[in-house]
Amino acid sequence: MLKNRLKSNAKKIDLFLKKYLKGQKRSLLINPMSYGVLSGGKKIRSSIILATGKLYNLKSNKLLNICGAVECIHSYSLIHDDLPCMDNDKFRRGKLSTHAKFGESSAILAGNSLLTLAFEILTEKSFNISNSSKTELVKSLACISGHTGIAGGQQLDLNYENKKKFLNQIIDMQKKKTGKLFNFCCYSVGVIAKKNLKKRRELAHLGEQIGLLFQLADD
Repeated sequence: MLKNRLKSNAKKIDLFLKKYLKGQKRSLLINPMSYGVLSGGKKIRSSIILATGKLYNLKSNKLLNICGAVECIHSYSLIHDDLPCMDNDKFRRGKLSTHAKFGESSAILAGNSLLTLAFEILTEKSFNISNSSKTELVKSLACISGHTGIAGGQQLDLNYENKKKFLNQIIDMQKKKTGKLFNFCCYSVGVIAKKNLKKRRELAHLGEQIGLLFQLADD
């Protein structure tokens, strides 16, 4: 049942992203961008968003822009994570990693472009929410994507290689690298559902703990 639900959600998000990318002006980076964000994966983060939305009776089409933005951020981080200067992985999800297929420079630029595309998706005119809600989503996603979130967590991960670290240091690194994006997944639903700050923070904390558990299980 859960497996089928994940597949259904992943298909729905892929269709949204394919349509959105098709509507973009053509460039040399569209192919590596599409390859990076549409190369499989369970879209767990999007399923968390959609499942949280059900708590507040939100229809999935109200949340697709958030799902698309989150998947762009996640994919950008994976593309960069696989680079030779980082983990140097030539394969991702049973396929060549983006840099192995398109070259290192194209992969870097495609990752950067997916990062910025996420904010374009959130501010899309057709995304029918208030401008104040869009601003809140953009600010929150920017914070969790940068040096205090995903990027900072990746830097810690690189620094910790082949070193003995305390458990609290590992947990802090995993919260930044993985937990923060799950944090946003739940927090963003609170924004769309127009919940107060206390409730949004509770949702953010729940998401972060889910992300931490997910990363610990994955490791």
